[in-house]
Amino acid sequence: MSATLSLPRADGSLESYRPVGTPIARPAAVPTFNRIAYAAAHVVSDPLADLQPWNRPAIDWDATMAFRHHLWALGFKIAEAMDTSQRGMGLDWAGAQELIRRSLAEARSVPGADLACGAGTDHLSPADARSLDDVIRAYETQISFVEREGGRSIMMASRALAHVARSPDDYRKVYGNILRQTKDKVVLHWLGDMFDPQLKGYWGSENFNAALDTVLSIIEENRTKVEGIKISLLDNAYEVALRNRLPDGVLCFTGDDFNYAELIEGDGRKFSHALLGIFDAVAPSASKALASLAAGDLATFRSVIEPTVPLSRKIFEAPTQYYKAGVVFLAWLNGHQKHFTMPAGMQSARGVLHYVDIFRLADNANVLDKPDLAMERMKAFLVTQGF
Repeated sequence: MSATLSLPRADGSLESYRPVGTPIARPAAVPTFNRIAYAAAHVVSDPLADLQPWNRPAIDWDATMAFRHHLWALGFKIAEAMDTSQRGMGLDWAGAQELIRRSLAEARSVPGADLACGAGTDHLSPADARSLDDVIRAYETQISFVEREGGRSIMMASRALAHVARSPDDYRKVYGNILRQTKDKVVLHWLGDMFDPQLKGYWGSENFNAALDTVLSIIEENRTKVEGIKISLLDNAYEVALRNRLPDGVLCFTGDDFNYAELIEGDGRKFSHALLGIFDAVAPSASKALASLAAGDLATFRSVIEPTVPLSRKIFEAPTQYYKAGVVFLAWLNGHQKHFTMPAGMQSARGVLHYVDIFRLADNANVLDKPDLAMERMKAFLVTQGF
């Protein structure tokens, strides 16, 4: 195979590209971190069984579970059935239940494996939600399922609640009602409208400070039931403002796929734990960086994690909700699945030049685990695009 590859540019010309990256070595044993690190994991389609990919996408359960073992071996906890799994964008509640059930069973077979499961209201269409009670019942359905299966819940933001709520008090009512019922502590999820436009004005206001006051009041009123909160607003100043005001014992989990390196490192006074979709795509790098941070080797932490940030910013560029395509593209390039096919055909959500940029940035960030395979698959991808 040639050591170079012809990559298209925006002006229609071709660039002769030679890879420069060095794969990150796998750890000899499961590493230890001094940050809680959840990787939000994707699901793998089964294209041979995917007869209705837009409506009833088929999942390759063996490949999907194998990817979770890959993450556990690198020291990560898993945030299961979240938006990285295309929750509400290709994976419906029925599919999420099967995913949660299988992943919890798989985790029990792996010493030290841990995960938390997304529980939301996505089986309730926002158009069908008529009242706050409808939203409460929907949350109860999903959280009770997770608890019956022996799992812990991440309380996902609700499109239905955003649709019916008329004030911050409506959010206090719904969250207070659910949190009083949960068996275990849960992680709350503040997902910005760049990830899901239907969540605009969540917590009852489009003003950040007003929304912050509301969510902090919910946490304070239910602090014995809240492990922490994941914030995904892609603005580090917003996250620091939240982090600085959280009650003692309530954790901040960064979901900022633009600024995670500095937020995890911290400011010398406080730091963020992590619940990130990008960790799916850059797991070996993130694992090495986090292990180095735990060992007090800040220089290695920075040298390994910082090159992944430009890659993550490309994957999560607007329209941000289509970031899943870049995550799965890298899983395919790195040999974790045999194809680049996604539930609901979401691989079509990004253009060819976007994927070319991801390939370049992944190589420069040392994220291509098997460079020869990645080159071969990138060439095959470009052929299907007419190059």
